[in-house]
Amino acid sequence: MILYDLVIIGGGPIGLNCALEAEKAGLSYLILEKGTIVNSLYNYPLYMTFFSTADKLEIANIPFISTAPKPGRREALEYYQGITRQRDININLYEAVLKIEKEENFLVQTNKNKYIAKKVVIATGFYDIPNLMNVKGETLPKVKHYYSEPYPYAKQKIAVIGSSNSAVDAALETYRKGADVTMIIRHAEISKSVKYWVKPDIENRINEGSISAHFHADLLEITPDSIIFKDEKEDIHEIENDYVLAMTGYLPNFEFLKNSGINLQGDCLKPQYDENTMETNVPGLYLAGVVCGGKDTHLWFIENSRIHAEIIVKHILHSS
Repeated sequence: MILYDLVIIGGGPIGLNCALEAEKAGLSYLILEKGTIVNSLYNYPLYMTFFSTADKLEIANIPFISTAPKPGRREALEYYQGITRQRDININLYEAVLKIEKEENFLVQTNKNKYIAKKVVIATGFYDIPNLMNVKGETLPKVKHYYSEPYPYAKQKIAVIGSSNSAVDAALETYRKGADVTMIIRHAEISKSVKYWVKPDIENRINEGSISAHFHADLLEITPDSIIFKDEKEDIHEIENDYVLAMTGYLPNFEFLKNSGINLQGDCLKPQYDENTMETNVPGLYLAGVVCGGKDTHLWFIENSRIHAEIIVKHILHSS
C-alpha cells in the first residue's frame, strides 16, 4: 500500500489547489472525491453567475479566461476540469471517504479502498447537506432543497423559501418561465448579500406585484396541495401550492468532522484549527475552504480561501 505524503478529501477548487501546491513542493498526494471534479459546482443551478470576477476564481496562477465580466457555472466547470486534465492531477472520482483514523499515520477508508497518508486535508465544502426547515411535510416529493433550472416549474404555483442569492435566482427564473411565485421570507427584507445587479430586479418584481413576497413570515406546514405560514401579526395563511423550493442553505458534514476527531465549537459548530497553519486539534489533519466556517458558510469562499493550500503545504514542509 502506497504511503502518501498527503491525502486530500474533496475535489473542489480548493482541493485542486491543495493538490497543485503539493505537487509544486514535491509531495506525493491523492485527491478523493465522492462525485465528479468540482462536484458542488456541477450541482449548482445551470445558469448561475458567480459574484466574483474570473481572476478571483483562479488557482495556482493559471489564468481563467472568461468572455463575460463574471463567469458562470459552465465556464467554471471548463476551467477547473480543464486544469485537472492538463495537469494530470491524481484524483479518484466517485469514491466517498467513510472514515479517517489517526495512528502513526492516517488510515483513510473509502467505499472502495483504504489509503495511508502522513497528512490529510479535508476540503469538503458544505453543499451536500441541506439546512432543513424541520416543518411538517418537508419530506414530500414536491419539496426541493436543490434548484437547477426553471423549466419544470412553468405554469406551476411555486413557493420559494429564503431571500439569499439562491432563493432570489430561483424566484426570478421560475417567474420568467411562467410560474406563479410566492416568496416566504423570515426577515424584513431581501438579503443584503444578494448580487448587486440582481437585487433591484427582485425588489422591483415584488413592488409591482409580479412576485408575491411575505416578510417576517414563518413556514408552518407543507401539504400535498398547499403551504401554511404565519405572518408578523401571527395570522395563519394557507395558499395553494405545487412545489416548494427550500433555498435555506446547506451545511458541512459535521458528523464526519466529529468522527475524525475534530472539536466543534459553539453554536456555529466551528471546527477547531490554527488559523496560521490550518491544522486542526488532530495533529497532521488540516482544513481548507468553506468547511472551516462551520454553520457560517458565508465566511469562506473560493476567492478568500485559495490561500489555505499554500499555508498548509508550507506547514507540512516545515514540520517534516
